Amino acid sequence: MNVVNGIENYKANSKSILTIGTFDGVHLGHQKIITSLVTKAKQKSLQANILTFFPHPRMVLQKESNLKLIDTLEEKQNLLSELGIDNLIIQPFSKEFSKLTAIEFTRDVLVNELRISALMIGYDHRFGKNREASVEDLIRYGQSYNFEVNVIPAQDISSITVSSTKIRDAIKISDFKKVNQFLGRPYELNGKVIKGNGVGRTIKYPTANIEIKETYKLIPTKGVYLVKIYLGENEFSGMMNIGNRPTINGLNQTIEVHIFDFDKDIYGKNLKVCFLKKIRKEKKFDSLPSLKSQLKKDEENCKRILAEHSEN
Repeated sequence: MNVVNGIENYKANSKSILTIGTFDGVHLGHQKIITSLVTKAKQKSLQANILTFFPHPRMVLQKESNLKLIDTLEEKQNLLSELGIDNLIIQPFSKEFSKLTAIEFTRDVLVNELRISALMIGYDHRFGKNREASVEDLIRYGQSYNFEVNVIPAQDISSITVSSTKIRDAIKISDFKKVNQFLGRPYELNGKVIKGNGVGRTIKYPTANIEIKETYKLIPTKGVYLVKIYLGENEFSGMMNIGNRPTINGLNQTIEVHIFDFDKDIYGKNLKVCFLKKIRKEKKFDSLPSLKSQLKKDEENCKRILAEHSEN
């Protein structure tokens, strides 16, 4: 998959079929649309292209938007590349860009810059300044500018009961069974291992402190989680704590993962952590030995859940 930053940098060497959207989460509904796009592109010998926007339009257009996203931009790119897309065009979204009228967006962007032969879009799609134009307008423009509009009908959209909003809501209440079912994969965090204060090692529960650079990434609520950890091609099981470490009077939120049966120096390495289940809420213990005792119980609980899961 070729990634293009900015519509003006796209070199249209051949005609394409395009779909447009933010695709936050690249969930099962998105996957259905994109798979259909790729299939049609192959049938018609067209490039399968996606136009997406970053930052998310709601972050730009809604004052003081505190929207958090399911995927970082890099995570989204990795997920889309697995679906067979030819070109992912990432348009920086700004208030200026949002002021393009429907005819300007169609003529200047879709036709002149992206050279679309066909457009695949949901039945309720709206576009242009103040979302002024509808799918009916697009179909009319398509007749004028010689491109086909493939409308995803209402029954197909409604049959997909998943949405990015539903997934964000489920993450906020730690319902990872639902989250992972909607995504078709576990929810993940990706970050670099940084130096911590070493308290975990003193109680024989060393942790990797993970730094998430992207402040817009949706972080699950405070607590202890059963997780899978990926270091390169290697997969491990473990438990993660998200919180302020109240037992040692921590001030800042940290994300720490303890990898079961593992004790290697991985500072500076990138980890992918996938959420399976919330084990308990974060709580303050009266001493480090009490904390260690609870961590041992958490580990036993996690390993029991993993064993039960492997048997099913």
